[in-house]
Amino acid sequence: MAWLHYLWGGLLIGAGTGLLYVFTGRIGGMSTVFSSSWSYVVQRPFFQQARFTDSRNWRLVYAAGLVLGGLMWWLGPAGGAPQTTAVPAWQLLVGGFFVGYGARLGNGCTSGHGICGMGSLQLPSLYAVLTFMATAFLTANVMRWLA
Repeated sequence: MAWLHYLWGGLLIGAGTGLLYVFTGRIGGMSTVFSSSWSYVVQRPFFQQARFTDSRNWRLVYAAGLVLGGLMWWLGPAGGAPQTTAVPAWQLLVGGFFVGYGARLGNGCTSGHGICGMGSLQLPSLYAVLTFMATAFLTANVMRWLA
């Protein structure tokens, strides 16, 4: 049953996002967490919109919980090992920029559309997830061909 932790992870993610929606009426996507966090320090009108400032406190706690969950796994009884990559830092930064830009362009990220949007049967989220998957498939094959 080596796959059981994947099942529990999916069930906990689904339960968490479902409970968040039931009790607050809000979607728990991570790209909004990023923008809400920026609203603390950047005074530009975009970041000072009510949709960011009204929810920034709980979204910051939400993000901290994700980091804390990773730390608990690492320090936990299973003895998770930190992962490293041979990818240069500049490539990670460029990739992060494109992911952030795409999340803003698509009005949400994979967690918002793929988990929350699909879970609430939102048609725009289905289109977004199909676009994410097609782009990932194309990018992976192009990178494999170039390597």
